[in-house]
Amino acid sequence: MRGKSLGFAGLAFAAAWAPAANASCTLGAPGTTQRIAIGATGRAMLLRVPAHASARTPLVFVLHGSTGDGAAILAQSKLEATADRHGFLLAAPDGGIVAGKGYVWNIPGVPTVTGKVPGPGDADDVAWLGATIDWLAAQGCVDRRRVYATGLSGGGRMSSWLGCVAADRFAAIAPVVGLRAGNPSAADSRFPDPATCAPSKPMPVIAFAGDKDTTNPIEGGGAGYWQYPMRTAEARWADLNGCRRPLAVRTLESGVVERGHTDCRGAADVIARITPGAGHVWTADNEAMWAFFARHRR
Repeated sequence: MRGKSLGFAGLAFAAAWAPAANASCTLGAPGTTQRIAIGATGRAMLLRVPAHASARTPLVFVLHGSTGDGAAILAQSKLEATADRHGFLLAAPDGGIVAGKGYVWNIPGVPTVTGKVPGPGDADDVAWLGATIDWLAAQGCVDRRRVYATGLSGGGRMSSWLGCVAADRFAAIAPVVGLRAGNPSAADSRFPDPATCAPSKPMPVIAFAGDKDTTNPIEGGGAGYWQYPMRTAEARWADLNGCRRPLAVRTLESGVVERGHTDCRGAADVIARITPGAGHVWTADNEAMWAFFARHRR
């Protein structure tokens, strides 16, 4: 079913999975990563199950980079240990479009790394991830109010897209070398097209990048899907969230430079952490990411 769009109708089957009042999570043994079929969607994903998973358990999606897969991003991010330590369910899906030996994500209107713009026959990843949330909640395994998304590169762009179009499903996002705030404008690609990112509520954002990234350079340029600078994306999210005060730029003990915007509607701060000398790699501090996620509920 990778080539077929679920569409919004794909969410309807969740109603058939309404759990009993005393439902408990039985996805698998705690502290294990297993490939689990998601209801009747025809797709599966890798899930890291924490101890004592229940309807109060947070859910974090970690999305792979372009031409990667769920197993690759688990290895790159090392988030499994973080999930075990803090007790959240970690989901590592594969994108819906086959590309080379891996997959890419469907961000409508934006070319993938293959140069092809996804079409109507390609899998609707937003709808499928929404259906996954519904199915996991119906199994008594997650708290719908505490669902988060992170991802690397193309997965970072996809987690940004989820913030734009699925703010009713996600409580916060944490793109890694992939922060966007909508598609590059057709009129001037140095800026995002505001029509392509209009979230239904403020979206807390913490983003990570390296200042030597030549694939998704923080100063902008690069491939057609990138173009405008990371600072422009940060400023756009600050506008969308109604932030009223910039944070003073500071250098953390690790050498990472932190900047951002605060005093935002719904406490939806926008934070960026830039690692000097780092390239196109997983630059996220997983503990800082989780601490940010843990402060936010939908």
